[in-house]
Amino acid sequence: MAIALFLILGTGAYAQQKLVSGTGKLKQYVDYFNAIDTEAVKNFVPNSESFEWLSQNVPLLECPDEVIEKNYYYRWWSFRKHLVKTPEGFIFTEFIEPVKHAGKYNSISCAAGHHIYEGRWLKNTSYLQQYIDFWFYKADVGQSKQRFHQFSSWIDDAIYQNFLVKPDQEFVKRLLPAMDADYTKWEEQRKLPNGLFWQFDVKDGMEESVSGSRKDQNMRPTISSYMYGNADALVKLAAISGNDTLVNKYKLKAAKLKKLVQDSLWDGNETFFKTKLAKGGFAGAREAIGFIPWAFNLPADRADYAKAWSQVLDTAGFNAPWGLTTAERREPTFRTRGTGHSCEWDGALWPFASSQTLKGMSNLLSNYKKHGEMNTTVFYKELRKYAASHQKNGKPYLGEYQDEKNGEWLKGDNPRSSFYNHSTFCDLVINDLIGLKPRADNAIGIYPLLPKNQWDWFLLDQVSYHGKMLTILWDKTGKKYNKGKGFHIYADGKEIYTSGSLKPAIITL
Repeated sequence: MAIALFLILGTGAYAQQKLVSGTGKLKQYVDYFNAIDTEAVKNFVPNSESFEWLSQNVPLLECPDEVIEKNYYYRWWSFRKHLVKTPEGFIFTEFIEPVKHAGKYNSISCAAGHHIYEGRWLKNTSYLQQYIDFWFYKADVGQSKQRFHQFSSWIDDAIYQNFLVKPDQEFVKRLLPAMDADYTKWEEQRKLPNGLFWQFDVKDGMEESVSGSRKDQNMRPTISSYMYGNADALVKLAAISGNDTLVNKYKLKAAKLKKLVQDSLWDGNETFFKTKLAKGGFAGAREAIGFIPWAFNLPADRADYAKAWSQVLDTAGFNAPWGLTTAERREPTFRTRGTGHSCEWDGALWPFASSQTLKGMSNLLSNYKKHGEMNTTVFYKELRKYAASHQKNGKPYLGEYQDEKNGEWLKGDNPRSSFYNHSTFCDLVINDLIGLKPRADNAIGIYPLLPKNQWDWFLLDQVSYHGKMLTILWDKTGKKYNKGKGFHIYADGKEIYTSGSLKPAIITL
């Protein structure tokens, strides 16, 4: 594959960087995905236009692990299918086929946080901004029941994470009053007198779970962690907007929720964050939702908390041949609540949960000193296992949920299950494995989670960040890309960082 040169203008400014990688590999993947697809549903970008749209919008990846590379492109190709242009702006759908529990335009709020985390890496910012506006201003208009609060949400946190990639202070400032009002509405609907939040498991998007109920006001680690993440994001967004009143308001809320989750939802006997039942006491089983606090950096940096992650390694815990289960495998009622006939969160694999758990593990490794038994090798193994699970009958596939032993998609014959947009993957590669850590200042953070000597080379190209185009390149020998040995980062064609090894750094743009 030809290597492009970087062009330097006479003024000393750098021209738009030519691709180091080119779009040939993207074209090969897209042609293959298109060839195996019946395209029962066509939305804003049909298959015939998918290569052009993807080449204009997504970062390009080259790496020696074909399983991760192929799934990276498959997930972007699938994500594109869910972009819908409505009379009220662009949205991303969850199901490719219409479902009865959706709102207008087949919209569902359950995975909106996942959609924003994934979509923040698109070059075109208007898609997410219109999607965010839809949920805050339009989703409930003309509807017989509320849709924005149909499911628990970490949308404020996701909006802040999007801001870190594509800073737009005016958008944030305009949106802030609506976000503040929405947080208050959640408090009115789901906050208990003790300060924690409760939720039915079905309204967490996790029905038929071991610890859940459709009637009891159980205090689940999900919603209280989400609301902590939202409060913490509102502190930062309010500061960006110069609103000191909201900064102080949400600092207090975040601090209180952090303490409550640690004091009330931590089961010290079983070293795990667990559901506190409305009837009293903890739920009996450990569930993957106990890892969610780390997805928002909520727990303190303590060895006893980090010990919870040992369950990832235990085959009686969450470790299964095809991925990380949603309930510990030693639980007596594991996988007894439907087995494919209903949406069961009592052990089966769900990409929704897998991406949350992997994000939490990444945060543990990147932002904490106490890692317990977790390390980059564990992260890579589980991310790769997650990538490999995206298949059905030997072809790329993304569905709702899977058998943990054989990888069978439990609603794989239901057309609604295809291309299920209910999780992230590309974000986990960009933000976590390669470790591009967006920042609010004029800098880029880097914290790769690749195990030592795992890859001799990789390239992440055409990453839109803070108005610049980034290239992140690792070449152990210097012979793959001919840019010299080691780790290199370019912004608009100008090298801004080089190192002999993959290590954490903060680089000024």
